[in-house]
Amino acid sequence: MIVITLSSGPVRFGDIRSSVEGISGKVLSSTLRDLERDGIVSRTAYDEMPPRVEYELPPLGQTLHDPLRALGAWAEDHIEQVMQARDNFDEVAERRL
Repeated sequence: MIVITLSSGPVRFGDIRSSVEGISGKVLSSTLRDLERDGIVSRTAYDEMPPRVEYELPPLGQTLHDPLRALGAWAEDHIEQVMQARDNFDEVAERRL
């Protein structure tokens, strides 16, 4: 979700957090740091007041566009099957209790 959020250009931390539902600030910070370490995300800190930091996809991160689009298309094509599998699993799990 972070990579998809950054696919349209530089984004500030708060805007990333708003677009990725349910993620805590701590988890987002850690994830961004890991992605930066892997070369998938770049971080730019601007020397101004108040401080401003933006994240974006460098060339390596941009190579994820096509695979992520393919994954999204797969999810759309198979959502009914996935939901049915979840329902089946939940039914079996309830019977075990």
